[in-house]
Amino acid sequence: MKSPSSTISPRDRLIVALDFPAKAKALALVSALAGAVSTYKIGLQLYTAEGPEIIRAVAATGAKIFLDLKLHDIPSTVAKAVAAAGELSVQMLTVHLSGGHAMLSAAVEARSPNLSLLGVTVLTSATLETLSETGVNSGIEEQVLRLADLGQKSGIDGLITSPHEVRILRERLGRQMKLITPGVRPIWSAANDQKRFTTPSEALKSGADYLVIGRPITADPDPRAAVDRLLAEITD
Repeated sequence: MKSPSSTISPRDRLIVALDFPAKAKALALVSALAGAVSTYKIGLQLYTAEGPEIIRAVAATGAKIFLDLKLHDIPSTVAKAVAAAGELSVQMLTVHLSGGHAMLSAAVEARSPNLSLLGVTVLTSATLETLSETGVNSGIEEQVLRLADLGQKSGIDGLITSPHEVRILRERLGRQMKLITPGVRPIWSAANDQKRFTTPSEALKSGADYLVIGRPITADPDPRAAVDRLLAEITD
């Protein structure tokens, strides 16, 4: 990944999550947002339902693909999955940083030149109780920084992190690491199941490079109008 730039347009900072159960609704949204959005996230639900064909279908529209599978397995299996994603011309792919250095290094070695590996720190739905249940006794911020350091040492290109940790990650890692933030909700939308969220403008001011937004757009009766409102919000 190239280093982040303040010249990235609001349109290119937005990643719309195609959180749908099947291809038809996903492609209908891509069609409705043509020209307004450049990158779409394909997550576990849609990919499980439709497989690689959904990637090819969205890519055929000229859009970029962020494949959010949060890979976490033995190093050789993850490496093969990363290589397969590269063959599909995916631009971004997520891996769990909690998989450890050996897994992350294998993923980095297997990536294609145009594929950026994004490490997941702590999920935006997580709480202190969640961490405790999985044997992590430190706080969320401490765990995020621990995993971010591991990702940087392993050669990961960017991080998926709550907007609440963006500022401390910028201070810790500098500008070379790209920061992508889910858990972002425009001022006019509901929080849903996100526990650690903020507004798009607040996330960008803290140092985020890209924003992943789903339901405020996908559940709106007029998704194109929702995108226009959101872009206006982060342009001001």
